[in-house]
Amino acid sequence: MMAGRDLEEFFQAAQGDQQPDDTYQKMGISQPPAPPQTRMAMQRVARKKKRHKALRRTLIIAFFVVFVAAAWFIFSRVNLSSVSTQQTQDHTNVQDYPGPGSGSVEFTVETGDSSAVIGERLTKDGIVASADIFTQAVLNANAESSLQPGIFTLKYRMSAEDVVDILTDPSNSKGLLQVTSDARVSDIVKEAAELSGTPEKDFTAIIKDHGKGILPDEANGSFEGWLEPGTYDVKSMKSARKILTKMVKDRIDKLDTLGVPTGSERERILTIASIVEGEVNKAEYYPKVTRVILNRLDKNMALGMDSVVAYGNNVAPRQLTTKMLNDTSNPYNSRIKKGLPPTPINNPSNDTIAAAMNPADGDWLYFVTVNLDTGETKFTKSVSQFEKYSKEYAEWEKNN
Repeated sequence: MMAGRDLEEFFQAAQGDQQPDDTYQKMGISQPPAPPQTRMAMQRVARKKKRHKALRRTLIIAFFVVFVAAAWFIFSRVNLSSVSTQQTQDHTNVQDYPGPGSGSVEFTVETGDSSAVIGERLTKDGIVASADIFTQAVLNANAESSLQPGIFTLKYRMSAEDVVDILTDPSNSKGLLQVTSDARVSDIVKEAAELSGTPEKDFTAIIKDHGKGILPDEANGSFEGWLEPGTYDVKSMKSARKILTKMVKDRIDKLDTLGVPTGSERERILTIASIVEGEVNKAEYYPKVTRVILNRLDKNMALGMDSVVAYGNNVAPRQLTTKMLNDTSNPYNSRIKKGLPPTPINNPSNDTIAAAMNPADGDWLYFVTVNLDTGETKFTKSVSQFEKYSKEYAEWEKNN
């Protein structure tokens, strides 16, 4: 780009505005008059001056446009930086509420909600100061996986730490039905009726009607084993049919995902898995217990599983009496009757279902959980060894 002086000289030269030569004056001779110009020459000079004036205007306009654009760019960057800095300062200055808060508000956590999602809703509802403060509190407590689904009673303007304590305690969760893998249909229905406000008789009527229109044919009219473990917002459904339909549909979808064969084989796998679920509480033993069940079936032996007998009497295994164990009228008395029970005895988990489809290799015919606290279970094919393990369990029970 030309400097100001050079640019001025350029335009002066272009316009023919050069200073007169002083050679003649120095010699004492006046400068001779300029020769007359022709009309054509005068027109050429006029056109030349016009072109240079246009060029000069163009250069000035271009310079002005570039200057304005540069100034605007600098201004916008400075302004954006200022806004960003202000926002950062505002964010940083947000302080956690001291608590304990005031008033009362119901807050719902859906299954699978992350701390970030929960934090945004807590902030919107005026419960915590900011989502970031809440997620940091969850991180500090290492509680991401401990956040419970359900409906919780909270206060406005609580400290994030207090909210985390409440949302990670299952006993504070209300309104959502928790279906566990070891639960029986009778227990599930009772709780579903209570939480949803739906009369229990509505559920009972559907069960007595063998789940018509809800259960698949292979269930043989029994809901046992066909209710998918998980969390259900039964309060919003307000219908026994809707609640049961949802749980059965989720179960079927899960079985399809796990690759469980359809038809009668699906019911058989659910039944075996439910017995495994009722007998041991450690996943490492699931495939072994499955193998014991299959080995006893192959040898036409009675299963002898107390969990099955207890289901038929609607009691816990440790509540079994001698009379119950000798009751031949109970179709679930696996100490007397051979083969699998008529139905599953609970709603088995993914792990026990997988074990029922993939049993361990072994010749075991007996197993005994010798310590109910640790779940330690011992396996054998020997009757004498089985009796030894049984005495070991009796000793534990005596001391506990």
